[in-house]
Amino acid sequence: MTAAAATDRAARGGMAGMTGARTLQRGGAESLWAQLLADLRRRLDDGEFTDAFPGELALVAEYRVSRHTVREALRRLRDDGTVVAGRGRAPRLAEPVEIRQPLGALYSLFASVRAAGLSQRSVVRTLEERADGVVAARLGLEESTPLVYLERLRMAGTAPLAVDRVWLPHRLAAPLLDLDLTHTALYTELAQACGVRLTGGREDIRAVVLSPAERDLLAVDAGVAAFAIERLGYSGGDAVEWRHTLVRGDRYTVTADLSAGEGYQLGMAR
Repeated sequence: MTAAAATDRAARGGMAGMTGARTLQRGGAESLWAQLLADLRRRLDDGEFTDAFPGELALVAEYRVSRHTVREALRRLRDDGTVVAGRGRAPRLAEPVEIRQPLGALYSLFASVRAAGLSQRSVVRTLEERADGVVAARLGLEESTPLVYLERLRMAGTAPLAVDRVWLPHRLAAPLLDLDLTHTALYTELAQACGVRLTGGREDIRAVVLSPAERDLLAVDAGVAAFAIERLGYSGGDAVEWRHTLVRGDRYTVTADLSAGEGYQLGMAR
C-alpha cells in the first residue's frame, strides 16, 4: 500500500470512527444521491459543518456510497449556492448571498432571488379565503369583504429568507386558491390567472426585532434583526394588495439611486 493510499484510508477511518457510518435506504424508491442530499441539507439546517464541510472521500466513508453518488449530491448543493467547489478543491460552505432590492420600483422578491443566482422556492403555509376587517379597510373595502390570504415562507437556495403574508380581494384573486404557488411568482399568477396587474403602490420599511417564533421560522439567531415591509399595491387606481413581509436583515439590502432633484423620503415611524 502506498503512503498516499494509507493516508487516505486512515482519513476515511478516522471520519467514520468519529461520526459513525450513516445508513441510506438501498433498493428503495428514492435514489441514494437524493437521500444523501436530503440528509446533508438536514445537517446543514441543524448547524453542522460550521467549521468545515466534509470532502468527497469523507462522505464516501461516512455514508458508505460511491463517489458518483456523493458528487451528484454535491452538484445539487453547488447549483443552489449552498457549497462552493472547484476542480481539485474540497467543497466548502458558500458565503451567504445578499438579496438586493431597489427603492422606488415595484419589485418581485422572486425575481430578486433568481437574479442573485439562487434557486427560489416557497413553502405555502396558508392559502385560504378569510375575512379581516382591518386589512379590508386598508384596501378601501367593507370590513366584511371576503379576502384571499396567502402566507409563505420564502426560501433562497436552501435557507429561509422571508415570511410573506398577502391579502387580496376575493372577487379578484379567487382563482389563486386552486394554484400551486411553490415555485412561481405571485404577480405572474395574479396576471395570468386573474387578469390583475399591479401598476404601483406604497411601501414602508422599518427595522424590527424578531419574536422567538419568528426567529425559529427564519432560522436566525437572537442577534439578527429583520426588515418589516408593508406594501399597499394598486392596479390602476384601485388598491388590490396588502402585504406584510418579514425578511432577514443579514441577507437583504435595500438600495436607492440618488439624484440632486429627486430621491426617497425618510419619515418618522408611527
